[in-house]
Amino acid sequence: MAVFTPISEEQLTQHLAQFSLGKLISFVGIAEGVENTNYKLMTEKGPFILTLFERRTRSEDLPFFIAFMKHLHGLGIPCPDVIAATDGREVVSLNGKPAIITSFLEGAWPKHVESFHSAAVGALLGRMHMAAGSFKIKRENAMFLPAWKVLINACAGKTDLLPFLQEELAYLEKNWPAQLPSGAVHADLFPDNVFFTGKNLTGVIDFYFACADTFVYDLMLTLNAWCFEPSGLNKEKAALLLEAYQKERPLTEAEKKSLQFFGRAAAIRIIATRLYDLLHPAAGAKVTPKDPLEYARILKFYQTESLPL
Repeated sequence: MAVFTPISEEQLTQHLAQFSLGKLISFVGIAEGVENTNYKLMTEKGPFILTLFERRTRSEDLPFFIAFMKHLHGLGIPCPDVIAATDGREVVSLNGKPAIITSFLEGAWPKHVESFHSAAVGALLGRMHMAAGSFKIKRENAMFLPAWKVLINACAGKTDLLPFLQEELAYLEKNWPAQLPSGAVHADLFPDNVFFTGKNLTGVIDFYFACADTFVYDLMLTLNAWCFEPSGLNKEKAALLLEAYQKERPLTEAEKKSLQFFGRAAAIRIIATRLYDLLHPAAGAKVTPKDPLEYARILKFYQTESLPL
């Protein structure tokens, strides 16, 4: 989450008049995250989240994101419900940006990941991938290898990482595995997108990279985010995450053999967006860029090491 687009109280009051949420009591921007603009709203009907979609989120993709959230919500996955306006619309523009209002999920994301967090997220992801089997809407992954190339090459002349990343892109393109189990995936299940109350996982948010892709790619995006520390891979956390995932959805032998490969792919995907955002910041955005070198270290790990299974 982040704040790229400012809104006034008058604008928001007029916007809320299109919903049955009561009068606006307060609103505050949420500065965490890097992609879209988010505000926490307090109305007479309670708390809600307002999201305005920014540069990487296409309007034509919003029906997929909304349908996927509603599908998972209906199957008991703790994700937000989308609030429709009184005329039935779910996407209603605000300050020139497409916007939605969603239910508010209790809890907070873990600032320090413990082993029980990793296990809980592994189980959640396994349930989400199983639930994807009955979700038939498709959306191609717009943040796939060709997009990584564009973002990385846009940083030419501005970073010493370029040769290292271009060599890795060539390796991935040449060796990409085919015909692995796939379906709708979250594709951004970072700690700041998962809420806990105590040891209980209470919510998963930010579905705006969701797409159809291989499940093991989504698994490794998640594992990289939850199981690496400044000193390297926390093997206990990784083992717990994989064990909990497989209790919900066992990996095939081909998927197990591809974990190291997709660890590399998942790492360079995050390097690409972080490096681009660091070197091409959006004007006026109230957001702190994240360090691409963190994921460069993860990529180097997978170039020589494999995961314990």
